[in-house]
Amino acid sequence: MPGKKDYIIAIDAGTTSIRVFCYDKQLNIVQKVQKEFTQYFPKPGWIEHDPEEIWNVTETLLKKVLKKHGHRIAAIGITNQRETTVVWHRNTGKPVYNAIVWQCRRTANFCTSLKEKGKEKIFQKKTGLLLDAYFSGTKIQWLLNHTKITPEKLLAGTIDTWLIWKLTEGKIHATDYTNASRTLLLNIHTLQWDTALAKILKVPITILPEVKNSQDDFGAYKGIPITGVAGDQQAALYGQGGWIKGATKNTYGTGSFLLMNIGKKVRISKNGLLTTITPDANGKPNYAFEGSVFIGGAIVQWLRDELKVIKNASEIEARAASVPDTNGVYFVPAFAGLGAPHWDQNARGILTGLTRGTSIDHILRAAEEAIAFQVAELIEAMEADAGGKIKELFVDGGAARDNFLMQFQADIIKRVIIRPKDLETTVRGAAMLAGLYIGIWKNTKNITKKQNIEKIFQPKMPTALLKEKRNGWNHAVKKAKESV
Repeated sequence: MPGKKDYIIAIDAGTTSIRVFCYDKQLNIVQKVQKEFTQYFPKPGWIEHDPEEIWNVTETLLKKVLKKHGHRIAAIGITNQRETTVVWHRNTGKPVYNAIVWQCRRTANFCTSLKEKGKEKIFQKKTGLLLDAYFSGTKIQWLLNHTKITPEKLLAGTIDTWLIWKLTEGKIHATDYTNASRTLLLNIHTLQWDTALAKILKVPITILPEVKNSQDDFGAYKGIPITGVAGDQQAALYGQGGWIKGATKNTYGTGSFLLMNIGKKVRISKNGLLTTITPDANGKPNYAFEGSVFIGGAIVQWLRDELKVIKNASEIEARAASVPDTNGVYFVPAFAGLGAPHWDQNARGILTGLTRGTSIDHILRAAEEAIAFQVAELIEAMEADAGGKIKELFVDGGAARDNFLMQFQADIIKRVIIRPKDLETTVRGAAMLAGLYIGIWKNTKNITKKQNIEKIFQPKMPTALLKEKRNGWNHAVKKAKESV
C-alpha cells in the first residue's frame, strides 16, 4: 500500500565506513548506501576519527534513503563501533577533539598504572572487563585532560550516543546497555553507572548518557522514531538469533569478535575473556562471554593501503590459496597490542620465518591464517569458561565470504563452520531491534525462522599438521610479546 510505514532504516556506524540499509517487513534489503570516512594516525598506536565527518557522512546517506523511501520508514535502528569515544560541548555541539578509536593505545600507560595499584580486580568484578586502553573510560579521561573546557559544559559518549544526539538535534543524550557495558564505568550487576569506578577514572557521572534497553525510545529524526540501538557485536549476535542462551557467533570484520550468550546471570571469565551485556529477545539485558581480536580484517586493509601489495581486498583469497602453505611464515598482527586471551597492550606486530624463498603470496596466506589462529585462541578460552564444547560456530561479517579463510578456520578449531546466506547480521540485528519495539513484528518468532544456510565447512586438516601449525603460531605470538 502506498504510504504504508512498514520499512526500517538501520545505520551501521562502523570503524571505517558508515552504511545505511533500508529493510522491508520480510527483512529484505530494499536499499543500501555506504561511504568510507577518514582514518587518522597522529602517532604510533594512536587512531582517531573526526566526529563531525562521521555525522556528515551519516546524514548524507540517510537523506539518500529517505529521498527514495521516506514515506514508508517506520523506525530507525543504530549499530556502531563500540568503544570509540567522543567528548563534545553540550551547548555548541562541537567536539573538543577527534574521536579516540577503540583500537587506539594512547591510554595504555594509564591502564598499566591502575593495574600496578591493584585496581583491575574491582573493575573486572563490577564491569566484566579488564583494564585495557580498548575501553571507553580511559579515553574519556584522556579527552577531559586535553581540553580547557570544564566538565560541567561537556557531554561524553560512544558513537551511538553521538549520533543519537545529532539525529535528535541535541534533545537526547542516551546510550544502550550493550554500549555502556564497554566503558569500564557501568556496573553490570546493578545496571547503573558506578560512582566508585568513575572516581578512579576521574570521569564525572554528569557527562555520561542515560542508559536504556536496546529496544527503547531514543527520540526521533525528522519525525521518525529511533527505537533500536546496540553495539555492533551484540547486534550481530542478535541478528543471528542469539538472544537464546548458548548461542555463539564470530564476526569477521575490522576486528574479530566471538560472543556466547550466557543468559541472565553474570559470570566472570577465568580465561581472559570479557563479560558483556547483550540483548534478550525483548532488548533487555542478558550477559555474554566475549573474546576480542583487535586486528582481523584490518590486516587485509593494511596490506592494501599501507604495503600496497594488493589492489583490492577481494584478491587475497585467491592469492592465499595459490600456495600450498606459508612456507614457514607466521604473521602476528599485534598492531594495537593483543586482545583476548593475552591482553598484552605492549605486544607489536611481527612476521617470522622469512627466508629468501618467501613470496608475497606466502605473506598473504599467513595474514589470512593469522585471523583464524586468533579466533581459535578465543574458542579455547570460551569453552574453558563455559565448561563445554562449542559444536558449531555461526559466522558473519565481510571476511566470512572468504572460502579459504572459513575452511582454514574450520580446520584449525576442528569445529563445523556454518555460514548463512545473509552475512549482514550486524545491521540486520539493529533493524530487528527497532522494528520489534514499534510493532512491525510482534515477537522474535514473527521475524526469524532459522537463517538459510549458504555453506557448511567441515574440518579436514590432519591432526599432526594441525599441531605443527598451532605450535608455530604460539612461538610467533611469544616473539610478538617480546618485541617491545
